[in-house]
Amino acid sequence: MAQAALDLIAIGRRVKALRRQRQLSLEALADRSGVSVSMLSTVERGLKVPSILVMSQIATALDTSIGRLVDEDKSKPRVIVMRAADRRVINDATGMERRSLSPVLPGIEFELVRITLAPGVNAGTFPPHREGSREYLAVETVTLTLVLDGTEYRLAAGDSIYHEGDCEHGYRNDTEMPCNYYIAMELGGRAS
Repeated sequence: MAQAALDLIAIGRRVKALRRQRQLSLEALADRSGVSVSMLSTVERGLKVPSILVMSQIATALDTSIGRLVDEDKSKPRVIVMRAADRRVINDATGMERRSLSPVLPGIEFELVRITLAPGVNAGTFPPHREGSREYLAVETVTLTLVLDGTEYRLAAGDSIYHEGDCEHGYRNDTEMPCNYYIAMELGGRAS
């Protein structure tokens, strides 16, 4: 199945625009995100797409979602059909694939994604979202270990979990098969 290519220049423009909209210097964004100034500069110039974990750190520091960084806002009609070929897919060298399933809409910080973790992959620890954020996760295949603020939850195929998004969260596949799961995330509160 064909997938939409990531536009590095457009991603860089969106990161830069959001940084400026929030009146942050590169140094201030680096402090908030834990991502180096040189990496942020490289991303803003469209020279590199960072790992999914680093992209999450940047998005969280900008009070937004990865989806808003990799895709442009759509107009807000009553119905939007997302064709499979138009979905943004990020294949991380760590063995994590992130597939956007929801459009990016103006003023709405909601995202539905399908994640695939290769066998034995630890995706790392993702930073907390702003207070009032919510995440719903449903496991499709094998078993996922979700780590929330250091507490592990083992979720088998068919299991689901809700958690507040303002905590550190990590994802690990300890099995010998790919693990597929879905996350619906809504950022709460107001962007700073």
